[in-house]
Amino acid sequence: MIRGWYIGSSGMNAQQNRLDAISNNLANVDTTGYKRSVTASKSFPELLLRRQDFDGVYKIPNGMGSADAAPIIGKLGMGVETNENYIDFSQGSFKVTNTKTDVALGNKGFFVVETPMGERYTRNGNFHIGKEGLLLTKDGYPVMGENGYIHVTDDHFTVNEDGVIMDEDFNEIDRLKCVRFDNERYLRKMGESMYATNEIAGPAHIAEGNERPRFLQGYIETSNVNVVNEMVQMIEVNRAYEANQKTITSEDSMMGTLWTKVAVLQ
Repeated sequence: MIRGWYIGSSGMNAQQNRLDAISNNLANVDTTGYKRSVTASKSFPELLLRRQDFDGVYKIPNGMGSADAAPIIGKLGMGVETNENYIDFSQGSFKVTNTKTDVALGNKGFFVVETPMGERYTRNGNFHIGKEGLLLTKDGYPVMGENGYIHVTDDHFTVNEDGVIMDEDFNEIDRLKCVRFDNERYLRKMGESMYATNEIAGPAHIAEGNERPRFLQGYIETSNVNVVNEMVQMIEVNRAYEANQKTITSEDSMMGTLWTKVAVLQ
C-alpha cells in the first residue's frame, strides 16, 4: 500500500509539469513568434504479479522440461515521470501590419540578436529603428545581418524573400542573418521570445538554400498556440491530477484501517 502513495504522487508531479507548460502556452497566446512547449511523460517499468501460494513450477512428463504453474494476477504499474519538455516549432499564422520594420519568417529558421549574454535567436520579427539608425528588437537588442549590425537611416527600405535589405535606390544594405540548428526542438527558452542553444540542439549554422525561409516584410508571425486544444488538455490534466489524488486518499484510508486493526489485535 505504501507503494501506491509513490505511484500516485509520481502521477501528480507529472501532471503538474504538464499544467505548468500549458499555463505558459496560454499566457503567451498573443506573443509574437511564440512557440508552444510540449511535455512528454514516460512510465516506469511494470511488475508482473503472480500468486505466492503455489510452488510456481511443475514438471512435464517424459522429461520434456518444466513450466511455470504460478497463476498470473496481472501487471502493476510503478508510476510515471516527465521524460522531456520540448518546443513545438510548427509555423504560426501571419498577421499583416504593413509596417516596413516588421519581418516574418515563412519557414523554419531564426533571426540572430546580439545581447549582453551573447547571440540569441528569435522568431519575433517585430523590429524598430533605434536612435543610432540600428535595426533593433522591441527590447532594444540589435538585429544581426551577415555583415554585422544593420544600419538603416529610415524605414524606407525593402526586404526581399531572401532577406536582402535594400534602400530606396535598391542598393543592398545587408542580408538578414538567419540560422538553423540540428535539433531545434531542444533549444532553451530565455524569455523575451528568445532562445539559446545547447549541446543537444547543436551549434547555429547559416541557413542557405532549401534551409533558408522566406522573409515577408510587413508581416509578423503569431503564436502557434491553439487555445481550444490547450484548454482541452488543461481539463484532461486536472482530471488526471484529481484521479491520482483520490488514489493517494484511498491508499491512506486503507493504511489507516490496517494500523487500527493491528493495534486492536495487539
